[in-house]
Amino acid sequence: MKRLGMLLAAVAITLSLGAYSVAAAADAAAPNGQALFETYCASCHRGGGNIINPKKTLKASDMKANGVTEPKHVVKLIRKPGPGMIPYDEKTLSNKDAKAIAEYVINTLGRTAR
Repeated sequence: MKRLGMLLAAVAITLSLGAYSVAAAADAAAPNGQALFETYCASCHRGGGNIINPKKTLKASDMKANGVTEPKHVVKLIRKPGPGMIPYDEKTLSNKDAKAIAEYVINTLGRTAR
């Protein structure tokens, strides 16, 4: 009986480690919005600003005034931006990466850049 308990405990530990490994791999595969932002956007939007059009910063108040309140709005601007902004097509920046940048902008910069 003691052996069976030890065997079951070993199986439980093995399954737990396997689940942890899968979750860790999924996290590692997820794009890093901040790193992608630094690569593609920060040269013009450092710290949430905008060197081309100071009225269109990544500050929450400016984004709201410009109708940019959800990640999908940021993705749309990444694909078809206004004057002065570089467009990034799906070959250059995947939808997954564009969405990661958008979520970073809305959830981080849009909340902290004042």
